[in-house]
Amino acid sequence: MKRPSRADLSDFLRINLGLIPFTVGIYFFKLPNGFSTGGVTGVSILTSKLLGGAVSPAAFIFILNAALLLVGFAVLGRGLAWKTAYCSLFYSCAALLLERFIPLDGPLTDQPFMELIYAMLLTAVGSAILFQHGASSGGTDIVALILKKYTSIPIGTALFCVDALIAASTLFIFDLKTGLYSLLGLFMKAFVVDNVLESVNLCKYFTIITSRPAEINEYILHTLHRSATEVRAVGVFTHEDKTMLLTVCRRMEAVRLKAAIKEIDPLAFIVVTNSSEIIGRGFRGV
Repeated sequence: MKRPSRADLSDFLRINLGLIPFTVGIYFFKLPNGFSTGGVTGVSILTSKLLGGAVSPAAFIFILNAALLLVGFAVLGRGLAWKTAYCSLFYSCAALLLERFIPLDGPLTDQPFMELIYAMLLTAVGSAILFQHGASSGGTDIVALILKKYTSIPIGTALFCVDALIAASTLFIFDLKTGLYSLLGLFMKAFVVDNVLESVNLCKYFTIITSRPAEINEYILHTLHRSATEVRAVGVFTHEDKTMLLTVCRRMEAVRLKAAIKEIDPLAFIVVTNSSEIIGRGFRGV
C-alpha cells in the first residue's frame, strides 16, 4: 500500500480546515433558522419540519448523505472520489455530535439577516477551500455526477432548479419570512462561493519592461523561488532595446517583488493584473 506523501497530508489537513467553517455555518446558522437554500441540508430542514421535529435536521443530513454515498458507490464505483465521501461523512457526523453536545433550541440571535450572511459566508469559505483541493461536501454533487454519467441534462441548470424548488418550498412549510430569506440565501450562494473561490486563488500576473533583467530574474528565481519568461522588446517611443519579463506570484510575494523591482530598476515599467486561474508548476494542476 502506497504511503501518503507530505503533499497528501497537507491536502488532507486543508480539507479538514475547510470542513470546519462549512459545518459551523450549517449547524449554528442554517439549521436553527430554517434557511433551506437547497441541497441535502435544505431537504433535511424541510423534512424535519414536516415531521414535526420527530427527527432532527442533523439526523436527516446524516441519513440522506449516507444514502447518497451508497447510491454513488453503487452507480459510480471509483468515480466517486474518496475526498467527497470523507467530507460528506465528516460534516454529517459533526452535525450530529454538535447536536448532542451543543444543543440549540432556536437561532443564536434575533437578527435573521445577519445570521443568513454568516450562514452563506461560512459555508462559502468552506466550500471554496474544498473545491480548491478537489473535494466537495457530497450530497447533490453525487446526484450531479450520476446525471453527468447517464444523461445530457445541463447539470448546473438542473441542480439550480432543484435548489430553487427546495428554497421556494420553505414559503409553505415554514413561513413567508423564512422562505424569502431562503430564496435570498440561494441567490447569495450562487455568487458568494465563486467570489470566495476567486479570492482564495488570487494571484498577481506581472509584465515588467526593464533594462536590467538579469538582476530582477535573480530575485524572482532565488528569493521568491518562482520562474519567469523573458521576451526581447523595443520601446516604440525611445526605440531602445528592452527586456519584457512575465511572471506570476502570490499576493504577498507581489508586494515584495514590486519593492525589489523599484530598487533594482527605478525606471522599470510594471503592469500588474489579477488572476485566479493559474495552472502549472508551483500553482495547481490542470
